Amino acid sequence: MTTDTRDTLRPIQSDILSGIPNVRHGFFTREGGVSSGIYAGLNVGLGSDDDPRRIRENRDRVAAWLGRPDAILSTPHQVHSPDVLTIGKPLEETVRPKADAVVTATPGVIVGVLTADCGPILFADEEGGVVAAAHAGWKGAFSGVIENTVDAMVDAGARRDAIRAVLGPSIGGANYEVGPEFEARFVSADPANGSYFKPSDREGHFLFDLPAYILARLSAAGVDGAHTGHCTYDDEERFFSYRRTTHRREPDYGRQISAIVLSD
Repeated sequence: MTTDTRDTLRPIQSDILSGIPNVRHGFFTREGGVSSGIYAGLNVGLGSDDDPRRIRENRDRVAAWLGRPDAILSTPHQVHSPDVLTIGKPLEETVRPKADAVVTATPGVIVGVLTADCGPILFADEEGGVVAAAHAGWKGAFSGVIENTVDAMVDAGARRDAIRAVLGPSIGGANYEVGPEFEARFVSADPANGSYFKPSDREGHFLFDLPAYILARLSAAGVDGAHTGHCTYDDEERFFSYRRTTHRREPDYGRQISAIVLSD
């Protein structure tokens, strides 16, 4: 049985979302979990090779911290798409639809996304009637997951000018090296995208500022956005990082969760 985890889980929170009375949220870190080894801490990744019992306990701890100890975490099967789900009841964990954002106007339904370098974005409208979570890696952000999430929130009853969004821990520009074809894809789509790249130490390669790009897409969608300012690659003690794992040639990696819920 999950115990009181308020003192062991230390999710990052934003005043922007905390100021909405009936919204509870958290950008959860590795702290407070029961997994070990390369998954040490609060690994909630259903797709990882971690012990399923430990993943279950970690997910239960997140739900309990959010004030819903018996709730399922509604996290989709993420595929780096622009696709958004709008739900009125929790998603079944055994049959998760493929999508990269989840929207709900139903109190008590926890929506969340899993990340390990990509950008987790939590949304809420100021009236506290609609919330959402989006997984914005470069591919999802580039193909429209941010704009589609905002549109889905409006369809669910939110006012566009009342939507607030916060980008959580993600890989920072100093650690996100990409090749010339990556930079060319962005600049070809919009020459202004060149501002998110600067040359790296390797000839012909670039450092990509994913957080700045995400914030710009939020602004273009008519939404006030903020960033918690944390880099997943830099802080191994608090965050899982796919790129850090890849550089070390480790066999797998954990995932942290960012989640939000409306109270009754």
